[in-house]
Amino acid sequence: MNEQMILLGRHRHRVRNGVVAEDGNRSTLPLEIAAVWVLYLVVSVEMLVTYSRVPAHELYHVTGSGLAGGASRVLVFANFSAALVAIPILAFVADRMRSRTAVTAAIAAGVLCAAVFWPGIVDEADLDARPVNAIAAIGVLIAIALTAMASRQGASWSGRQAGDSVRAFGGAAIVFVCLPWIAAELGFFLDGVPGLGSVFQTGDNLPPPHPPAVHHGHHHGMDGMLLLLSAALLSRAVPSLSRRWLSIGVGAYLALMASYGIANIANDFWIEQVVKRGWTTWQIPNVLHPTLSVAWGLIVLGAVALYAASAFWRRSSAKPVPLTPIVDV
Repeated sequence: MNEQMILLGRHRHRVRNGVVAEDGNRSTLPLEIAAVWVLYLVVSVEMLVTYSRVPAHELYHVTGSGLAGGASRVLVFANFSAALVAIPILAFVADRMRSRTAVTAAIAAGVLCAAVFWPGIVDEADLDARPVNAIAAIGVLIAIALTAMASRQGASWSGRQAGDSVRAFGGAAIVFVCLPWIAAELGFFLDGVPGLGSVFQTGDNLPPPHPPAVHHGHHHGMDGMLLLLSAALLSRAVPSLSRRWLSIGVGAYLALMASYGIANIANDFWIEQVVKRGWTTWQIPNVLHPTLSVAWGLIVLGAVALYAASAFWRRSSAKPVPLTPIVDV
């Protein structure tokens, strides 16, 4: 492939086979990263408050209460799903850091965050924090610190990207679907909310001692929403990565993260809004942990489709521009 660099105004542009795409200022940190961290910070605060004030028996698979119980659940949340999002963020940060020490720290933080992939680090049946959960949590804290360091070189939103309308409408639709879990995160039901109470089933659907349709506290469907929204935001900044192999790797990771998020939303929503209404007994399989299964095969196929769609949008949005190259690479 014929690839050259040109200079247009203050920005570098990459030309492939006569098609020009703006690189922009690669040292500037994308504000999409800050938006993702703010999203996780807001949910962490909600979780801390809810798990501190709501009795443990009204929550899901936790035993602690009070401030200690809230902090415990936030620590587990730092593993799943914050550590999954911190990994691609570290790639963006390392790509912009000029210090070898900072790049080494980013790699080390990525290794620590990857502890979340180890079986048993996060157990859905026991969501009380354990010492081993500190490993990925430290990686997340380092990622936040490195993000702050990188932002000192400047930060700005990525320019208009191909697929932005799909991101906006899709994100809005997902947030609407996830309203029961957003309410649960805050510790209340939607039963008394005009309009929403008739659309969603959240409170008691069966007489005691049966639990409510949507328990208070955090849901893995909520994690699915966070992963999907994070992937949508970060994917806007993928073209700014300076190394092609890194751009491909981060793009593929985000596509898989988005597909995984969709699958978890579908699983949780189907059980609570369809199965618990008695409409069917069939359930969408639980896909929290990777397995050799049809469900996970569909997740991988979904990731391939999302990556291919993203690549197609980028190519179709780039326009041939007759410019003379000044630097060969």
